[in-house]
Amino acid sequence: MKNRLLSALPSEDKALIAPYLSTVDLEKGRLLYDPGDRIDQVYFPNDCVISLMTLMESGAAIESATIGREGALGLMAAVAPRQSLSRAIIQAPGSALRIAAGPLHDIWSRSAALRDLVDRHNEALFGHAIQSVACNALHAVEARFCRWLLSCHDRIDTNTVNLTQEFLADMLGVQRTTVTAVAGSLQNKGLIRYRRGVVDILDRPGIEAMTCECYGAVRRGYERLLPASFEQT
Repeated sequence: MKNRLLSALPSEDKALIAPYLSTVDLEKGRLLYDPGDRIDQVYFPNDCVISLMTLMESGAAIESATIGREGALGLMAAVAPRQSLSRAIIQAPGSALRIAAGPLHDIWSRSAALRDLVDRHNEALFGHAIQSVACNALHAVEARFCRWLLSCHDRIDTNTVNLTQEFLADMLGVQRTTVTAVAGSLQNKGLIRYRRGVVDILDRPGIEAMTCECYGAVRRGYERLLPASFEQT
């Protein structure tokens, strides 16, 4: 089981959930939820990456958090019926385990381990989101671009990230020309190779040296609350 959150459950609790899980393949750009949508399905990523986007009335958007195999999308619906607060869209394609919110709530009511895991995950995700608010307001685009690359890299099994300029611009809340300039600068430093729609990570330590403090702060938050979040398989 690639999803770290489900893997952290005791075997007896995994056995309660397993009959209700199905594997789904999620293509890049697929919309899972928009703000106000009822959360009727909860997704546990295996190797896909989900972006939570905050939308403005003007149509502008910016990423507020990233969810990969360390977590789940819509997990608060295990506690009670919920509506989505963000747009949830597939950033990097892959598979996820999916469960209907109703059965998950029933299991949550019977499983102390699941209740504890839901609480810790939601605290970690909240910390991620509020750190992103500060980062987007205070840090340079180049540092935020590096933070975003590292966050994505933590959640996939390859050094290649397939992204369009438009998608990157939405993630960072900038113009596409800014994305081109920043990616070109990192490529000139030998940290990445950037071609249309594809970013190859060549020098992760170099990218870590250029990112802002927010990458480490978010990662430490997950590792404190969910210690197996970024263990290598």
